[in-house]
Amino acid sequence: MAVADDHTLLRKALSKLISSYEGYTVLFEAENGIEVKTKITQHSVPDILLLDVNMPGMDGFDTVQWIHKNYPHIKVLALSMFSDEKIIIRMLRLGAKGYVLKNIDPEELKNALDSVVNKDFYLPEYISGKIISGLNRDGDELDKQSIFLTEKEKEFLQLICSELTYKDIAIKLNLSPRTIDDYRNALFDKFSVKSRVGLAIYAIKKGLVVV
Repeated sequence: MAVADDHTLLRKALSKLISSYEGYTVLFEAENGIEVKTKITQHSVPDILLLDVNMPGMDGFDTVQWIHKNYPHIKVLALSMFSDEKIIIRMLRLGAKGYVLKNIDPEELKNALDSVVNKDFYLPEYISGKIISGLNRDGDELDKQSIFLTEKEKEFLQLICSELTYKDIAIKLNLSPRTIDDYRNALFDKFSVKSRVGLAIYAIKKGLVVV
């Protein structure tokens, strides 16, 4: 994996901490998005990027957008001092798989990384609450009747907003993993989103699931 943060002391401390976790190795560090781009295009491609939102030169918003477009298999976990719902929602819509604050403890960071790897997303309760609150104030309403969903799609959407992995969802719906992939990709296209988190945000915003 890789760590991008413009604060050298914090970046190096995070890299050392993450390297102590079983199964994780830090491939490189970067002080901004420009350095991330340079190292990735030079073939240092991580599976996960812990990405600071506020960096000089090229910030987290531009960086996650570039990664999602050019290296969509890289899972981005956003990192920030700020818990503003607009920042959180923007990062998730641009392709981040999760969002954590810089004051979290080491155990939660490990849980967040594991969740991004195994479940393709991570949102702690305090972040989820802010997102729902922000979306409820958004005011961007849509006629639910204009969205046609099969019963299985509705069930799938509800489970997407849970902690279940895709494998768990397949078992619960008595479907093959390949069919689950088909449902996911079809809903990505239908709602013009690019990630599981984006799908969950859209479903919550439009009132398509019960939260």
